Amino acid sequence: MVGKQATKHIFVTGGVVSSLGKGITAASLSLLLSRRGYRVRMQKLDPYLNVDPGTMNPTQHGEVYVTFDGGEADLDLGHYERFSGVPCSRQSNFTSGRIYSNVIEKERKGEYLGATVQVIPHITNEIKAAIHSVATPDTDIVITEIGGTVGDIESQPFLEAIRQFRNEVGRNNACFIHLTLLPLIRAAGEMKTKPSQQSVSILRGIGINPDMLVCRCEQPMEEEHRAKLAMFCNVPEELVFECADVKTIYQVPVALAQQDFDTYVLELLGLHVNSLDLADWHDMLEARANPIHGTVTVAVVGKYISLQDAYKSVYESIYHAAAHASVKAVIRQVDAEDLEGGDYTALDGVDGILVPGGFGSRGVEGKIAAISYARTHGIPFLGICLGMQCAVIEFARSVCDMPDACSAEFTEGGTPVIALMPDQRGVDLGGTMRLGHYPCHLSDGAAHEAYGATIVQERHRHRFEFNNIYRTALEEAGLVFSGLSPDGKLVEIVELPSHPFFVASQFHPEFQSTPLVPHPLFRAWIQAAMGGRDGDSESTV
Repeated sequence: MVGKQATKHIFVTGGVVSSLGKGITAASLSLLLSRRGYRVRMQKLDPYLNVDPGTMNPTQHGEVYVTFDGGEADLDLGHYERFSGVPCSRQSNFTSGRIYSNVIEKERKGEYLGATVQVIPHITNEIKAAIHSVATPDTDIVITEIGGTVGDIESQPFLEAIRQFRNEVGRNNACFIHLTLLPLIRAAGEMKTKPSQQSVSILRGIGINPDMLVCRCEQPMEEEHRAKLAMFCNVPEELVFECADVKTIYQVPVALAQQDFDTYVLELLGLHVNSLDLADWHDMLEARANPIHGTVTVAVVGKYISLQDAYKSVYESIYHAAAHASVKAVIRQVDAEDLEGGDYTALDGVDGILVPGGFGSRGVEGKIAAISYARTHGIPFLGICLGMQCAVIEFARSVCDMPDACSAEFTEGGTPVIALMPDQRGVDLGGTMRLGHYPCHLSDGAAHEAYGATIVQERHRHRFEFNNIYRTALEEAGLVFSGLSPDGKLVEIVELPSHPFFVASQFHPEFQSTPLVPHPLFRAWIQAAMGGRDGDSESTV
């Protein structure tokens, strides 16, 4: 037998179409099992050949999530952490590229003793080793999501690996959950089970018999659907679950719990079914559904606005903070390039402006324009990463008589108030930025008041930083550097004390916000955007 027998494994696969919500389902299960007292860790296996998503265009892949230990990972890891509160790590995301790179490196070192390297057993063994890597002694259950869709050629080695894995650890130590789609044919007014049957048939053809089905659907399933799926997919009727569309993803754990989904999972794994308490989760949902302070309209000015997932953690953090304040957040997505001609109509009537991170020069002048608008109109502003750098550039240009202030990332010459970090010179693009969590020392100001702490840990993803040559000049003009690295060399937070709320951070606060514990900077920004409304109601989470 291979592996740690004390650790149970759950594998989540998907069929019919992509974007069904495997990550949300897996994250929901993690929350439910964690609330039942089990120590859960999560993992995503992605079939694409990039070593990690760090160099991928956000408009194709969505945001790059950053783990505390500096892993650049799939955005589903954000869902994992937000739902369960369990930190992910570099071992929580493996791609085909990373797996194949590891195998090739071992081959070059002669570790295979001259054997012909093949998909089976070498690639599949490496995948199984990746799964075992998260099964630490302090872990009761590992939930592993297989990216892509059953039938994709790229997914075949991963599916073969988990088939082998279950045989090796024993049937009672692993189970398969298959997420599938019941499409609604509106002309006929009925849902169809045939695509799900065919998806399961593909799985069974490679030796995987799913233990449970989770069916995405626009409307509730009827008994005939459940019976048909049970018959043709060889799954007991009581193990066919529905996942109907809901207003917010945070309702999914509740919907699954109402069907005893997690109870059946524990029984399949031979684990005790402890009590479940979701009272605080229900309170959070109530605060989101019935805010008592009306609405607050905030603009997110970015360059990847065309894809919702490009700023996924930012949007979720806004909703977290708004629910905490019992106010409904209306997010106005503003393309930064639309502001470059001087037309600020898109910002009319907003209560707050947020400028998120990004790379490349496209849209930068529009971000700077939005920041200028926020500064001069007294609109609460929150800047993140590139948003902070643009705030520094705008202040230098407008207040410090540096009309050619710029970032060395985009412009040669001029006044580079943003410069390349010394350790970033001459490195490859992939996985070499300042990544992961680092300490930040706070001095008096809005950020310190928001955190209620002097030292905080935050996650980073950047190559460029504030150029300390210009620190004195900007300080004398009124910009406050309220957050610094422990050695005082890296500017982490800038503020304008004379403004109602003007805070920008080099780090990414959105990666540590959860629906139950919104990030302090987002909370403070939303509170400022609410104006005089009391957003600290005792009735909210």
